[in-house]
Amino acid sequence: MGILNNFLDKFKNAEFTVAPQKKLKTISADFKKAFDLSLVFYKGVKIADPELTLAALNSKTSKTVNTHADGLKIKASMKVGDAEQLFDTNFGVTVQIKDKEGKKCVPNEITIGQAARGEY
Repeated sequence: MGILNNFLDKFKNAEFTVAPQKKLKTISADFKKAFDLSLVFYKGVKIADPELTLAALNSKTSKTVNTHADGLKIKASMKVGDAEQLFDTNFGVTVQIKDKEGKKCVPNEITIGQAARGEY
């Protein structure tokens, strides 16, 4: 069943896209809708204001956000750690992928699809 699920993840939710002009709460809601997991944005060690856009968060951090990026595509077949790293690389923000309730961090070594199915 695990191999079949991993295969299906390559086709499921294939185009979850993140744009720097979207508000953090919108990106988090879209992520939850696509993967049934929570996406939490941080400014330093504190949770970022959900009303900010990725571009606005840039003015509050020392990292640079690429506001001209076409968007970041996330797939269910990606490892959690790789997806989190893409946010840092492309937008200069720290994110954590957490369970549905947003209480427990998902292990970086599993795929987003596995996390969505609770396989951890």
